[in-house]
Amino acid sequence: MVKFFKELKEAIVGTEQDFTEVKLSKAILLLSIPMVLEMVMESTFAVVDIVFVQKLGSDAVAIVGLTESLISIVYSIAWGLSMSTTSIVSRRFGEKNYTGANNAAFQSIITGSSVALVLGGLGYLFSKKLLALMGASPEMITQGWTFTSILIGANVIIMMLFINNAIFRSSGDAAIALRILFIANVLNIILDPCLIFGWGPFPELGLTGAAVATTSGRAIAVLVQFYYLYKGKFRIKLGRINFFIDWCMIRHILMVSLGGIGQNIIATASWIFMVRVISGFGSVVVASYTIAIRIILFALLPSWGLSNAASTLVGQNLGAKKPERAERAVKISAIVNFMVQGVVGIIFILFPEFFIKLITSDASIIPLAADSLRIISYGFFFYGVGMVMVQAFNGAGDTTTPTLINIFCFWLFEIPLSLLLSYTFGLKENGVYYSIVIAESTIAIIAYYLFRKGNWKLRNV
Repeated sequence: MVKFFKELKEAIVGTEQDFTEVKLSKAILLLSIPMVLEMVMESTFAVVDIVFVQKLGSDAVAIVGLTESLISIVYSIAWGLSMSTTSIVSRRFGEKNYTGANNAAFQSIITGSSVALVLGGLGYLFSKKLLALMGASPEMITQGWTFTSILIGANVIIMMLFINNAIFRSSGDAAIALRILFIANVLNIILDPCLIFGWGPFPELGLTGAAVATTSGRAIAVLVQFYYLYKGKFRIKLGRINFFIDWCMIRHILMVSLGGIGQNIIATASWIFMVRVISGFGSVVVASYTIAIRIILFALLPSWGLSNAASTLVGQNLGAKKPERAERAVKISAIVNFMVQGVVGIIFILFPEFFIKLITSDASIIPLAADSLRIISYGFFFYGVGMVMVQAFNGAGDTTTPTLINIFCFWLFEIPLSLLLSYTFGLKENGVYYSIVIAESTIAIIAYYLFRKGNWKLRNV
């Protein structure tokens, strides 16, 4: 126990360990703990917003859900660029090519910020039309369009948060990424109620206040990230020598990221379609699903942390010419995820209403949200395994395989199945939930089979 707590402290405070040499179980522990906590911090944004916004009514919660489905396109691109950053920077670190790692980090920042500025401008201009396209009523649009325009318009902050933290994680400084999001969350928790309800000297902005609070917290965190990158004493340290545009590296980053962006956009677009189907059953159903999915995503955070740790270990160990060690790291992470998420899934299936009531007391939402949480939880044994396998491919730079899996499982399978179950078989919104379970479980099975074939070990980045 003394050894465990010593390693736990090392993981949170930061470590100088070489992750291509240290004992594999220790490497997973040192990387996964701060990454799990980082994912908790990231998800806390959404949970905090829902806790306060639900006091404004079901329409406000529904606007948050519709906006999240729209801004998930931004998340998809951010995740894709982060995957590219992780695979390239971690590979350079495995090769002990630190100059190359610094250059890749800076060019990733340039690439991500440029893409985000374009998306932000378009999103701000067309926020009302986007909400209408998602099925929002005129009343909902009037209430919530500023919330949507702020979050999408300022998406460069989200993009930088993702990419900069990917730089820290892939170099092995996962504890820094954790500290960054802790700062952002503390600010969001303080500002959310103040700006939504007008506490103290703050103006009462309602739903708009939630967007201002979240954006402000993230913006300050990004400023701290840049301070660490340029003034800190960590594995990645950027200086004037890096202040140039390397078109060859940017092209390489974009080529590697295309698969990551593609797989996330495919998954996100299918999710938007599913939300659009759910919105046809009323704003209360959308609000119920929004609350349930927040709980589910929060519960999956340990899986994301382990998956990101596996991705970093794959990249660094392939760079160090140790493919078998990379494979063992993935298998260990998948087994842990399978057991942990299986237990969580069983708890959600047995006691869904308990967790829903932690967020809302709305009697019209609780039973519908409980049904959503219970049904989607049937697939928890598979969700964590699928995440690890997909991130293993991405860490190796093989973003094509997950993209093809997503095309098949989401667009050719999940969407038709959701329509069939919801309308043909009359299951309504529950048909969407069952299709999510079946499709995500199928992804895990296919990804595991392809991982066992081992072609990812031959990928060069």
